[in-house]
Amino acid sequence: MRPRLLIDRLLPLLLLLAACNHARETNGNWSVYGGSPANTHYSPLVQMDTGNVGQLKKVWEYHTGDGDSMSQIQVNALVIDGVLYGVSPRLKLFALDANTGQMRWVFDPAKPVNGDTPRIAINACRGVAYYKGGAEDQRLFYSAGSSLYCVDALTGSAIPAWGDSGKIDLHNDLGRDIKKLYVAGTTPGIIYKDLIIVGDRVDEEAAAAPGHIRAYDVHTGKLRWIFHTIPYPGEEGYASWDDTAAYKHLGGVNAWGGFSLDEEKGVLFAPVGSASYDFYGGKRLGNDLFANCVLALDAATGRRIWHFQTVHHDIWDRDPPTAPVPVTIKKDGKEIAAVVQLAKTGFIFLLDRATGQPIYPVEERPVPQDSALPGERLSPTQPFPAVLPVYARQSLTEKDLNTLVPDTSYQDIRRRLAGYHTGRLFIPPGKAGTVIFPGFDGGAEWGGPAYDQETGLLYVNANEMPWILTMVDAKKTEEVLAAADNKEAVPDARPTVGQAGRALYAANCQVCHGANRQGGGNFPTLVGVQKKYNADQFLTLISSGRRMMPAFKQLSEAEKGALAAFVLDNTAGQGKPFVNADKQPEDPYYQMPYHATGYNKFLTKEGYPAVAPPWGTLTAIDLNRGVIVWKDTLGDYPELKARGIHSGTENYGGPVVTAGGLLFIAATSDARLRAYNKRTGQLLWEAELPAAGFATPSVYAVDGRQYVVIACGGGKLHKKSGDSYTAFALP
Repeated sequence: MRPRLLIDRLLPLLLLLAACNHARETNGNWSVYGGSPANTHYSPLVQMDTGNVGQLKKVWEYHTGDGDSMSQIQVNALVIDGVLYGVSPRLKLFALDANTGQMRWVFDPAKPVNGDTPRIAINACRGVAYYKGGAEDQRLFYSAGSSLYCVDALTGSAIPAWGDSGKIDLHNDLGRDIKKLYVAGTTPGIIYKDLIIVGDRVDEEAAAAPGHIRAYDVHTGKLRWIFHTIPYPGEEGYASWDDTAAYKHLGGVNAWGGFSLDEEKGVLFAPVGSASYDFYGGKRLGNDLFANCVLALDAATGRRIWHFQTVHHDIWDRDPPTAPVPVTIKKDGKEIAAVVQLAKTGFIFLLDRATGQPIYPVEERPVPQDSALPGERLSPTQPFPAVLPVYARQSLTEKDLNTLVPDTSYQDIRRRLAGYHTGRLFIPPGKAGTVIFPGFDGGAEWGGPAYDQETGLLYVNANEMPWILTMVDAKKTEEVLAAADNKEAVPDARPTVGQAGRALYAANCQVCHGANRQGGGNFPTLVGVQKKYNADQFLTLISSGRRMMPAFKQLSEAEKGALAAFVLDNTAGQGKPFVNADKQPEDPYYQMPYHATGYNKFLTKEGYPAVAPPWGTLTAIDLNRGVIVWKDTLGDYPELKARGIHSGTENYGGPVVTAGGLLFIAATSDARLRAYNKRTGQLLWEAELPAAGFATPSVYAVDGRQYVVIACGGGKLHKKSGDSYTAFALP
């Protein structure tokens, strides 16, 4: 064939390919939380690549203006047709010009409506969902407090015809009266056709709402279907609860980590959380379906297709932390449609997408049965993936301890470790203290993995921080409150306000803020909090809730006052008799015989993890071969880096992988955005952020220019808070 004839025949194809590539570069939307309905954290954009990523510069920064000393932003922003949609620390929804960062509009859920100022609990918000029914019908759905809002994406106004004047109360439609219990939306829902499908965050204490999955009509706000994650009589899974009345009283089992979709098949995948109370299962004996499950539902109807339970009768807060990811793998010469679920334990569950059956063997192995807590009944076995590699260490022994600290500090953690139960997974909680490693925040966490279909690699950032779970008797707490509720008791027989406040603190606050109010994990100390809040401000705070702290609506006014007197060290008020005249009868299912002393990290005297580094990692796993391709330490402590020690840090927020050969991730406490070669793990570029980016980046293109943007909210891990979204691009 003559060269000219060959060119003539190939030219239309070449022009088509060029046009497709130009369209891809010009209209690179990030239109769904996690980048796509499959939640793969993947971008097809190629303008930024391994050769030029070192030239990236900050091109704009948007300040929301409403941050404070403890605020956070965990949002994975959406970018659609040149408009960026994000959420501020105080849950204001906003739209920006994605090219320049200039504000277009702001929606404030706390803005007075008809003279009434809504009280909005400031919960963690990780993003929004977008629906387009036509050029003039573009809607955003997001949660602020206990309300799900529907906002016009063009104007920033609530759509009054949707729900109740543009919102619905997430306390509704759950099958029982839970108005006084905590319900909030953290991870955004997902759109399927004309449905917005939502999960919730609920309390992790005994008094918890049920976490049923619900689908609402995007045009009306009417409930279209509900899936009972705690099954009703006659439903699949009901027999897995020994107590036949469990569905009427117990809570949790909630899809707080978000969803993914197989749009072609119309299948919704949900990671379902553990049942409440988290650390004692004596009042929820059995395997507690559908707690700790990967769940596949018909997205149109909510009908269960299959489920796979990753932990049986969970008493370690080992719920799946992020959405399952639909993937396609090659095994034995065949392509298999699958879903991959990460676990806090460092396990990877790879399941057949159609049936839920493991693609690689998962073995039911015996686990310890020696619970020190009467009334508990443990599962005799737990599922262990037998082939796929783990991406985090799973046991802590003396040889694993941190030796970077002075010998006196090392001897202290060595002595403390000797008094704990440790050395393997699934050790039952007890009064002596149990090492949870990986910790309550993983292993994997809510940021989720990135998946690259081109290479078959799954990219996972993980924490390697040990925590200590210690249980104490709750009997004294119950006795104090019972005496206050006894209306026939003589005044001298009633507890004081201080005694009642201490008991209420133990029952409601201790698990997060510690037995001595010292704080723990990501929860702040309450010592000296009276310098920040007066009594009225504190009562408002516990009535509405804030971020990770739920609203304590189940407490009477007298109980809230007693709690305030105790926490604020109001010694004059603590000495008065406690009278609880307006106390309503408490559901006996909420009365636990044991409480945890808090979410306590196992730290050295200097504040470092008691385990030797690395404390944060980034791992690339080939799902086709079931092997780790590369692994790197993620993040640094500046003072250790100065000594030549690459330690890693705890990390929150996920990575994004691109067709340009890059892997972007922030997430670390050292306030950096980094870019790696996705095939080799080589660090190619990093930039300092105004505050730590505890969020997942978004990658998009507008007018032929590619950007990466990250929410810089800080606030976790005792780092400074920020209020900005920062975008980078090539010059």
